[in-house]
Parts: sequence; C-alpha cells; structure tokens
Amino acid sequence: MQLRSINNIIVRQCVRGRHGREHLKEDIIMGIKSETKHKIKPNLTLQEPPLFKIIYINDDVTSMEFVVGSLITYFNYNQDTASSLTMNIHEKGSAVVAVLPYEIAEQKGIEVTLDARAQGYPLQIKVEAEKV
Repeated sequence: MQLRSINNIIVRQCVRGRHGREHLKEDIIMGIKSETKHKIKPNLTLQEPPLFKIIYINDDVTSMEFVVGSLITYFNYNQDTASSLTMNIHEKGSAVVAVLPYEIAEQKGIEVTLDARAQGYPLQIKVEAEKV
C-alpha cells in the first residue's frame, strides 16, 4: 500500500492476532491536515523589574535605636550610615531607606513592620513606585 497524499495520517498500533502473535496494524485517517505553518519565536528580551521606594515615616513613639537597628539588620547599612539616615527621618518626617524591586521591597517592609509591632512600636513604612 502506498500513500501519496500529505493529508492522510497513518495510525500504527501493535495488536494481538487470533493466534496470540503481535503484528502491526495500520489505519489511515483521511482528510486531516497536520501542517505547521508558523513557528513562534520566543521573546528573549529581558527587562529590569520596576523599582519601588521603601519609606520610613517618623513618629513620636518608635525609638531611634529601633530604627537604627532595623536599618542595619534589614538593609545592611553600617552603624554610621544608619544613624545618619535615622536623623534624616527624624528631622524631615520621612526618608527613602532603599529602592528595590517590588517583591523584595514589599517583603522588607512587612518584615520591619512585624518586628516593630512585636516590640510595641507603631513605625509606618510605605512602599511606592519610583518615578522614572
């Protein structure tokens, strides 16, 4: 048997005959086209994720020691930089302490807030998109 049409698909299955021997059975399914017309090329251009600012907001209850400690612990600032940034928050009412991708900024904000609440401080932290 010869197939000349590209529109036919051959289905082959292994079946058992009457005497228990296996043989190849071919069925032809007519009229089904299986042609690939277009290949989709993957988009390999990578973009930097959008950045978000983490902002500490000053209050009258949260101790400066806690703020300095959180900047050192969660944002890897050294003692001098953390102290300077804490004074900036205290004097201006708020300050950007880090600019990170959204997921990381959100996680850090949550971690610091949970730590503040566990120690009885009402420290407020905002996460907002950095303007481009």
